[in-house]
Amino acid sequence: MSLRRSAPAGVLLALGASFLVSCSRNPPQVVVYTSVDQVFSEPVFRAFDAASGIRVRAVFDTEETKSTGVLNRLIAESANPQADVFWSGDPVRPFLLIKRGLVEPYLSPQAQGLPDGLRAPDGSWTGVAARARVLLVNRKLLPADRWPRSIRDLVDTRWKGKGAIANPLFGTTTMHVAALFTLWGEPAARAFLDALRANEVRIASSNGEVKRLVVAGEVAFGLTDTDDANEAGRQGADVGVVFPDADTMGTLVMPTAVVLMARAPHADAGRKLVDYLLSREAEQRMAESAAHMPLRAGVATPSGMRRVTEIRAMEVDYARVAQEIERIQPWLRQWAGL
Repeated sequence: MSLRRSAPAGVLLALGASFLVSCSRNPPQVVVYTSVDQVFSEPVFRAFDAASGIRVRAVFDTEETKSTGVLNRLIAESANPQADVFWSGDPVRPFLLIKRGLVEPYLSPQAQGLPDGLRAPDGSWTGVAARARVLLVNRKLLPADRWPRSIRDLVDTRWKGKGAIANPLFGTTTMHVAALFTLWGEPAARAFLDALRANEVRIASSNGEVKRLVVAGEVAFGLTDTDDANEAGRQGADVGVVFPDADTMGTLVMPTAVVLMARAPHADAGRKLVDYLLSREAEQRMAESAAHMPLRAGVATPSGMRRVTEIRAMEVDYARVAQEIERIQPWLRQWAGL
């Protein structure tokens, strides 16, 4: 006969209550690193938190180091992963993680309905809610019949000192420059960047700063992203938007990209967050708040926005663009005087 006695019922109830309190104090969590602007991504995370009960811990990029800060952190932490999910503001940075074996392929059921060409067949990355690279024009300085129509107009002597771009070492401008290297070849792409200097194009700290320069009339037009251009319009600025090179190479389209990190500390919660970020609800939120173009049918497009199918998109290989970003970095740093 066992000498061990059962605990009194009151003790068991107390222990059970203590356990429940402990669990309530430590709800499930997920860690996401993102280069999507905090003002747009944070409400999406809050909506997921409210719907799932999973607490989101987010690490955001700064405007000046967009796409490079959290990316470098993910690479630096590869021996001891801290993040479960990376939500990239462009589709290129994930390839730098895939190349290093830092991504866990995940075919989310929410990926159904998204274009095949804008997601990986194995689920290593999935694109959703896109932006495009556009020319933002100050209407007071340029009548419609004189608007630039191509990114090459930045180096046209007619516009000397009247254009602006963000620093090509960071963010979507880096991707755009690398895409030009893949399309035009290195000699032509280098010549274009050197011509920007010669034509006294303003090199701004960020796409948001390009927007400010155009709105303030310090330049006549600038190369930026659709979300920045849309923000200028919402703020009442007298500006117009040109989707450049509509008759030639097309406009660069950049879906945001969602990846599940390898050896994620909270992998199950990470998959649930990936599912939500790829959902129709999240894409609708990004369309309404951040002027991101929906990629799936059935998501309403707010007034004044275009769908990806309504523009001529540049044909680019995102994996090759990722390779070019790494290859041209030394030259770009030299070009930027760093």
